[in-house]
Amino acid sequence: MKKKPKKYDDDNDMVICNMDVDGMPWHDKRIRYEQAVSLKNIQGVQMTKSEARLYTWYSILAGMLVVSVFSLTWILFTLFCTKIWFR
Repeated sequence: MKKKPKKYDDDNDMVICNMDVDGMPWHDKRIRYEQAVSLKNIQGVQMTKSEARLYTWYSILAGMLVVSVFSLTWILFTLFCTKIWFR
């Protein structure tokens, strides 16, 4: 009788940790080469100058928003300490 491989309901055939290590008997160099070639073939879309300017402007605005929230919190905390807590 052959052993049947266990089939689990939650198995989605995703690799969590690749055990293909150099020096092991099951090591396959072809797979690593194919992955490297496929990564080289992927090309991104270049942004236009106006899109880059917009992304930069919105990132600056987001940073200014974060700084203003922290500053306002610090100012309100200082006012609370001096006017109410330490009286």
